[in-house]
Amino acid sequence: MLTFSTDDLRPHERFDYWCEVRARNLFGVTISLRQEERQHFRGRFTALPVGGATLSQMQATPYSVSRGTDDISRASSDSLCIYQQTGGASWFNTQNGTEFVVRPGDLAISHTDVPYLTRPATAHGFDLRVLKIPLAGRDVRAQGTLRFAPSPMRNDPRLSMVIAASFAALAAQAAKNPEADCEAAVGHLAQLALLARGSVPASSTGTRAALRFGFLQAARDILARDLHRPGLSPANVAEALGISVRQLHILFEPTGESFSRTLLAMRLSEACRLLRSAPALTVTDIAHACGFDSLATFYRVFRIAHGATPGDIKAAALRSLS
Repeated sequence: MLTFSTDDLRPHERFDYWCEVRARNLFGVTISLRQEERQHFRGRFTALPVGGATLSQMQATPYSVSRGTDDISRASSDSLCIYQQTGGASWFNTQNGTEFVVRPGDLAISHTDVPYLTRPATAHGFDLRVLKIPLAGRDVRAQGTLRFAPSPMRNDPRLSMVIAASFAALAAQAAKNPEADCEAAVGHLAQLALLARGSVPASSTGTRAALRFGFLQAARDILARDLHRPGLSPANVAEALGISVRQLHILFEPTGESFSRTLLAMRLSEACRLLRSAPALTVTDIAHACGFDSLATFYRVFRIAHGATPGDIKAAALRSLS
């Protein structure tokens, strides 16, 4: 993993170094900032190779970015980029003059070798996650051009949800284990991004596999978000995803764990976390917070899973604090 922060540099050196190392060499862009503002510039980024792609996270105080024809000639990369705004907002201007703002949580997709301008739309500055996927060597059976300008994903909320969930799952997996094999996840994200831009057919084998992967990640997100609801059911999740209950169950089949077992495992994991980290909560509080409406059921399934009672885990955590 490559990690860099301007905190290690003297204030008057920060922007120039960022300009050369982060902007020109790593991303192939030209950046600018008024001289009087450079003394206050700060930024940090990480770049991690994942499945043949590069996953970057960046936070920086505001400045302007352009990728023009000279930049592209100097640093052409023939890659697909998926951007996600993780904080603040960013303004974009594309080669055809289209302007748009990417809001927190929003996604945008582009080909790297198309000119654009961008800058933060708020004083928050840059706060984004970018997945750069080289297209060379990938089996991309596209219809039409792949060289599309940056564009936000707003026309298909369901597909946006699927891509966002897949992106978050990839980032979490890479953070947990940088050596993990992410090739399949990256390939699915590339296919989903191309589908969003109308460059691959929805009926293709690769697209169908990518959608199954993406819907599974979205289903897991819903389970994690709503596990506190005792009545959370396959019907609830299927409705949120816009698919049938049968299709939902099929999503979980390749994992070797059913919908119900996956939800139970998530609830027990969250219960363990709270037992160890929230001493003010009683076992009953924790059981209810994790979606168990029966304390007896909670004790039974917890003991089967962990070989100890919730009280044992809580007592051990309290002893470690004393």
